[in-house]
Amino acid sequence: MTRRSITLSVAGALVVALLAIASLFPVPYVVYTPGWLENTLAEKDGSPVVQVADEDVPTYDTDGQLDLTTVAVTSADTELDLLTVLHAWFDDERAVVPRNVVYREDETAEESREQSARQLARSQEAAKVAALRHLDYEVSEELVVAVVFDGMPADGVLEPGDVIVEVDGMTVDEPEEVAEIVEDREPGDTVDLAIRRDGEERSVTAETVPAEDDGRPVVGFAPDRGYELPFEVSIGIDERIGGPSAGVVFALAIYDRLTEEPLIDGNHVAGSGEISGDGEIGSVGGLQQKIAAASNAGAELFLAPRGNCAEATEANSGDMRIVPVDTLTDAIEAVDAFTDDPNVQLPACQ
Repeated sequence: MTRRSITLSVAGALVVALLAIASLFPVPYVVYTPGWLENTLAEKDGSPVVQVADEDVPTYDTDGQLDLTTVAVTSADTELDLLTVLHAWFDDERAVVPRNVVYREDETAEESREQSARQLARSQEAAKVAALRHLDYEVSEELVVAVVFDGMPADGVLEPGDVIVEVDGMTVDEPEEVAEIVEDREPGDTVDLAIRRDGEERSVTAETVPAEDDGRPVVGFAPDRGYELPFEVSIGIDERIGGPSAGVVFALAIYDRLTEEPLIDGNHVAGSGEISGDGEIGSVGGLQQKIAAASNAGAELFLAPRGNCAEATEANSGDMRIVPVDTLTDAIEAVDAFTDDPNVQLPACQ
């Protein structure tokens, strides 16, 4: 064996050994992978995904597919090795993301699921509001208890969904106002709240305790903006789905169920985008993986937040058309135009 052959053999053995050692140590990254799609115009357990509880409100049959898109993300309790990350890095349908971009330090899988479920609930609520307002229904705003933290003074005193009427006798309209009132005291002081639960007003009192991070007085709940809908709309989807990014699709599904003229009308449309109660559409994570999933499933049109255009242009979209949207109105108009003529000229990401 020549000296060169020996050198190459030794070098190769060292590379293999180094890779083997690297595979034993975790690296601070997670991987995004194209997830599954769920048709919001379909039925789940024998009932439409979108349902209206009020029999006096007419609903209409829908036709076609309107898919929300998902991303499979490395679980918070899973650590990846270097070889797994490198394999994902060279896969053009997956993405490698720093772990601290997705999860807090020491965040557990259960905490991640709970946060994702809360985001989904807020997303659905905002989608209902946006769709109903677009249809000229009156939707009033109110301040509600979004989250009650276990083991805190508010636990057992307040419940998620409670409407906050007053704090220490003062009317509050913004979540920040609640925090300002609570923090204007010493830990151990009490806070009096007037709330409305199940249509009945009541008064409750909770003690403040020092926050773990900075010692400021807290009660242990998170207020958020809520809405009073003119009638109840329910959205039944796979319980594995979470996060805020299906808002625009939820809003379109509600709109299609409540309008006599079909919107999707037999086409296959998918999309992603966080939505506000005013119908503004915001950017989301994992858009390239969502586009790839929709294209692989045969979707013809994909609605993407305009703020994600840079990522959308680099995604594996195949023949699927990608349309950037800023508002629910943009999304409805784009789908309506596509339904009338699949070859119509529509906005595109540049």
